[in-house]
Amino acid sequence: MRAVKRAEERAGKRARKRGERRSARYTTLALAGLLAVTSPALAETQDCSGETCRTIPSLAAERGGFVFSDWQGPDLPIWTYVPEEIDRTSAPIVFVMHGARRDPQSYREQWIEEAEEGGFIVIAPEFSREDFPRAWGYNLGAMLEPETGEWREEGLWSFSAIEPIFDEAVARLNGSQTHYSIYGHSAGSQFVHRFLFMKPSTRANRFLAANAGWYTFADPAIAFPFGLGGIPLSEGDLRAALAKDVVILLGDEDNDRNHSSLNRSDGAMQQGPHRLARGRAFFAAARDYAAARGWEFGWSLRVIEGVAHSNAGMAAGAFDLIE
Repeated sequence: MRAVKRAEERAGKRARKRGERRSARYTTLALAGLLAVTSPALAETQDCSGETCRTIPSLAAERGGFVFSDWQGPDLPIWTYVPEEIDRTSAPIVFVMHGARRDPQSYREQWIEEAEEGGFIVIAPEFSREDFPRAWGYNLGAMLEPETGEWREEGLWSFSAIEPIFDEAVARLNGSQTHYSIYGHSAGSQFVHRFLFMKPSTRANRFLAANAGWYTFADPAIAFPFGLGGIPLSEGDLRAALAKDVVILLGDEDNDRNHSSLNRSDGAMQQGPHRLARGRAFFAAARDYAAARGWEFGWSLRVIEGVAHSNAGMAAGAFDLIE
C-alpha cells in the first residue's frame, strides 16, 4: 500500500507541474487542416489486411492524422501523434477519447509530452456533434434511437469505430501491434467504460476511465443508462468485463458540486454529489458485485493528487499506465 501511495503522490506532482505549464487553449482545426497532414507527399505503405491490397499514406511523424471511412458510420477525422524516435512498428498505441466539447486535437496536444516520455503513439478520433449528437450519440454509444429507444444496427454504434480504426492505424504504421490501451476523460471516460461493457471482444488490453461525470454501474438490476438493466449483456460478458484490466482515474480535487457540466439528474445524483464521489462509488459497486459472486476482479483505482477536472492533469498522472 505504501508503494501505491508513493506512486500516486509522484503522479500528482507530475500532474500539477505539467498542468501549470499548460494554460493555453487549443483552437479547433478545420477538416482541411487534417487533410493537409495526410497529403500524398507522405511515404506510403501497403495494407493487405483485406481481400485485396491497397496503398495508403503512412502516418506522419509527430503530429498527423487521417480521415477514417472504413466502417458503416460517417467519416471520422483521426488526430495522431507518433514520436519521432520510437519504433513505430511496435510501439504501444493509446486511444485518447475526447470529452463533450468534441476537441480531440486539444486532447492530443495535452498527451504529446507524455507520448514522448512514454514512447507510445496517440490516436484521437473525432466524434462530431453533427454526426453524433448529444450524449446518446457519443458517450452512450449511439446504440439506441433517441426518439423511439429502439436498438440501432451495431455497425453504426460509436463504439464500433474503435476496432477498425486500430486496424487502419496499424496498417499506416506498417506495424505489428496486436493490442491497444484506451483512455477517456469526462465524456470520453463515459465512452470508455461503456465500451468495456458493450464490446466484449476487443483488442483493448487496458481501459483507463478518468473523471466521468456519471456512470453505467455494473449491475443489471439498475436500468440503463445508470446500470445495465435492459442491455443485452450476458452474465459471462459481465463477468469478463469485471476481470479485465480497468483503471478508474480520479482527480482528488474534482469535487465541485456546482460544476457547470455536472449531470444533476436524479439517477446521477444517486451516484454521488460530484465526480470524485461518483467515481469512488462506481469502483466500489463493481468490486462488491464481483466479490458477492466469487468472480475475479481486475479493476484498480488511482486518485491523482492536486488535479480537478483536467484532461492535461490526468494525462500527466496516468501516462505510465500505457503499455
